[in-house]
Amino acid sequence: MEKLKVFVVDDENIARVTLSDDLKDLGYSVDDYDNPLLALIDINKKKPDIIFTDVRMPEMNGIELLKEIKKINPNIYVIIMTGYSSVSNAVDAVKSGAYDYISKPINIEDIKIKLEQIEKIENLKQEYKTVINQYSENFNLQKIIGISDATKSVIESIRKVAPTDTTVLIQGETGTGKELIANVIHYNSKRNEKPFVKLSCAALSREIFESELFGHTKGAFTGAIKEKKGRFELANKGTLYLDDVDDIPLDLQVKLLRVLEEGEFEKVGGEYTIKVDVRIIASTKKNLKQLADNGQFRHDLYYRLNVYPIFLKPLRERISDIKELFYHFVNQYIPLNNIKIQEEVFEILQRYSWPGNVRELKHLVERLLLISEDKFIKADILPYEIINSETICIPYDPQIESLEEYLYQVEKNILLQSLNKSGGNKSKAAEILKIPYSTLRTKLEKFGLT
Repeated sequence: MEKLKVFVVDDENIARVTLSDDLKDLGYSVDDYDNPLLALIDINKKKPDIIFTDVRMPEMNGIELLKEIKKINPNIYVIIMTGYSSVSNAVDAVKSGAYDYISKPINIEDIKIKLEQIEKIENLKQEYKTVINQYSENFNLQKIIGISDATKSVIESIRKVAPTDTTVLIQGETGTGKELIANVIHYNSKRNEKPFVKLSCAALSREIFESELFGHTKGAFTGAIKEKKGRFELANKGTLYLDDVDDIPLDLQVKLLRVLEEGEFEKVGGEYTIKVDVRIIASTKKNLKQLADNGQFRHDLYYRLNVYPIFLKPLRERISDIKELFYHFVNQYIPLNNIKIQEEVFEILQRYSWPGNVRELKHLVERLLLISEDKFIKADILPYEIINSETICIPYDPQIESLEEYLYQVEKNILLQSLNKSGGNKSKAAEILKIPYSTLRTKLEKFGLT
């Protein structure tokens, strides 16, 4: 890291020149000013990182200079230099935004300690920015793989909602990539340099969940041996991702609703209110509206979370993405120009129902790369259940509460499979299903598969 740029502002000539020379000897780039107004003029041009300023000066005192500096650039470190009689003024200056104060006569060793502290802070900031840039690169929109209309629609939804502070509800089956979408939204938002805190709401007891979400005070319950910050407090100014939000206990949902509406809460056992500014991204694999209608989820919380819904279709309903995703996962392990893939592999994969969705496909790719010979993935090394999958159907899902709904899903997927077998030719698909073409067309319209 390059040495930081320093301004020294002091109308006392000997003190100013002595400190400037000492800082130059330490390797810093230094400009000194006997007039604070001249220093202000040069801030935008020379962009100092640190400014040492005396308190008592004509034209403008050090406290006034501090306030003007913070208006120009709040990130500049301002260190107040003061005589012993003015320490109280220096303390007030720190409260007003000064980094620290130092007493005159100046001890260069004290100065060195403060500069080393600032350099450590700047190094940490740089490291953090590097990490954020890496995350932003890993979660840019290009990381959402697929050519289907459904995938294109999700990408367009993210483009619209990511730059805002709008609450997002991501809905989709297990393995469809809900957490990936949450990451992409956060790291493409204006909060991307602020905390991104995640909490899985599944399988947490009521007591643990409340503490995880809101934090607790020391002695709030048995085992609370010290105070703890909750996820809302940790996510302040950033984003909180609530996975499996449908598992939040009913009696705590009203507390969550209050935070979403008013931006404030109390810790478990706490007596004072904490205000936060947090963006919420929630996800669920269940039909949250149906749960609300059945009394298993609060309607008011559902509507507050469902401000901007994003639906992730299961892989079986976007089979045109399978090939793109397969190549993407292969490339994560082996460069594509070093591997051959038999075309029949994709024909078989597009007939399979993918109950585990994209996550299942990723694990399959890793397995195939391990067992393939001569870096050639052939159809005959695919798992038995995939090779012999002749009908796309859905496994029993306890969230489907009626036979009618289950049959609806089965019929829809059979239509998808017939279209796949016919290469998208509707006349051939009708022949495969042994139904009139007009009947097929009506069914496709019913399921939105036109």
